[in-house]
Amino acid sequence: SLGAFERICRYIAKECNSVVVSVGYRLAPEHPYPGQYFDCLNATLYFMRNLEEYQVDPALIVICGDSCGANFATVICQILLNRRDLPKVRAQVLLYPGLQGLDFHLPSYQQNASVPILFRKLVIYFCFRYLNKESVRLEDVLQSCHVPESMKRRYKKWLSADLIPDRFKARGYIPQKPTPFKPEVHEAMKEILAITFSPLLAEDSTVCQLPECCIVTCEFDVLRDDGLLYKKRLEDNGVQVTWYHSESGFHGILAFFGYGVFSFPAGKEIMDSIVKYINTL
Repeated sequence: SLGAFERICRYIAKECNSVVVSVGYRLAPEHPYPGQYFDCLNATLYFMRNLEEYQVDPALIVICGDSCGANFATVICQILLNRRDLPKVRAQVLLYPGLQGLDFHLPSYQQNASVPILFRKLVIYFCFRYLNKESVRLEDVLQSCHVPESMKRRYKKWLSADLIPDRFKARGYIPQKPTPFKPEVHEAMKEILAITFSPLLAEDSTVCQLPECCIVTCEFDVLRDDGLLYKKRLEDNGVQVTWYHSESGFHGILAFFGYGVFSFPAGKEIMDSIVKYINTL
């Protein structure tokens, strides 16, 4: 909800002397995909068309999000590349982003499968609910039975445990055994393989045009490797990346920011890294 992020937004606005717009997009399952994406996109378009009203410098627009919000931010930055009628985005800030729905056996998905507050099976369950579908084929999606072999081969160059630095495999990693493709599962869940759901898979011709990026990853986050892989994709395409990795952080840690004794030092460190980055732009 908007209220859950008010402390974070106020902190950024104050410390960065910036205008911060928080988008109250409609939530699933009452409003299934792609309603959330369009809400965020439409809010962004409206804001960018009315910057003078908000007294915002068109050369200093930053698009930010955390978790699934970071997914929306990533997709929107990619979409805006084709909008010649709007100012260019200066930077994107992605906080522990979820960026793909193909491989749930990357090292971080294995290591943090049961780490609160986001379990591996919960990620897949949310995918089902996001699409307003029953989670009866959850195990099949967990085993990547929804991904055609041709797609696995095509995207292996961008989405593979082989691309994750060895230091992030130290807590354990077992390569996934081959699993059979199930067309009926693919048909039910094919939306999560689209670029608008899995922006990690955008073509190089898109990625190379993106604005510079700040990516935050957390060691004890099931989505950690999504961020690491996107970091590599951006850097391989010549996009400047500022990366902050929280060695003790977990998914959703910023939800506790500003709650006194209930907050975590790692959350404050993440917020300070974000503020420092934005203030350098």
